[in-house]
Amino acid sequence: MMTGKQLSLLAGGGSAALLIAALGFQAAGYAPCELCILQRWPHLAAVVIAALVWLTGWVRALAVLGMIAAAVAMGLAVYHAGVEWQIWAGPSHCSGGVGDLASMTTAELMSRLQSAPVVRCDEIAWSLFGISMAGWNAIFSAMLVRVWGLAAKRGVQRG
Repeated sequence: MMTGKQLSLLAGGGSAALLIAALGFQAAGYAPCELCILQRWPHLAAVVIAALVWLTGWVRALAVLGMIAAAVAMGLAVYHAGVEWQIWAGPSHCSGGVGDLASMTTAELMSRLQSAPVVRCDEIAWSLFGISMAGWNAIFSAMLVRVWGLAAKRGVQRG
């Protein structure tokens, strides 16, 4: 049976693996949208939290923080997947919204077009078994929530 510290390191390693995978997709030519980038921050926090567990041995309190970070990553990923599936609207600046187009001057329209992001949040760039990268992130993040939760539960044990 794994200790809380070992589970924390496993969960942090899982977040690190997800970050490496995201960078791998980016290196392969899949440019991230704004929501993709946003999903990376909680995983980075989880990696830092796992490192703090390793350095300090404070498993229980830090594991709860890791669980929160993984839950935030999962929530952002679910939100992004919902935007991709058009279940709900995403941010207008990365989901193709035109906002107040009718009331803009030509100069304002040109300015907005020139500053518009290239990668849209509401388009699926890659999927496996019908699940997008955001969907896979939600699934793996949910697993990490569970691992962090087990780490917190076993955190009273030193090791």
